[in-house]
Amino acid sequence: MNNLNIVYDSTLLTNSKVYQIDRTLYQYLYKTGTIQHPKYHFRPLAGQRKKVDLLLNYKALTTRCYEVSGMSNNASVISLESLQLSIF
Repeated sequence: MNNLNIVYDSTLLTNSKVYQIDRTLYQYLYKTGTIQHPKYHFRPLAGQRKKVDLLLNYKALTTRCYEVSGMSNNASVISLESLQLSIF
């Protein structure tokens, strides 16, 4: 059985871990925004009902995001731009 651990520190986010936000499993992608107003981007794992990337601010991250211990994500993040460039 997998345990859920609340994410209290944004520096611990990694692409290889699986996160649960509002009962959906996500992979962390990257951070944007400013130091005062960071934004954290997440993508639903394959097989999830939701297909749209999720954007959270720091407060939402620390209240709604849980790390699923015992699960890891081995899929690499490939952006659409890099995929298009690799074709040519």
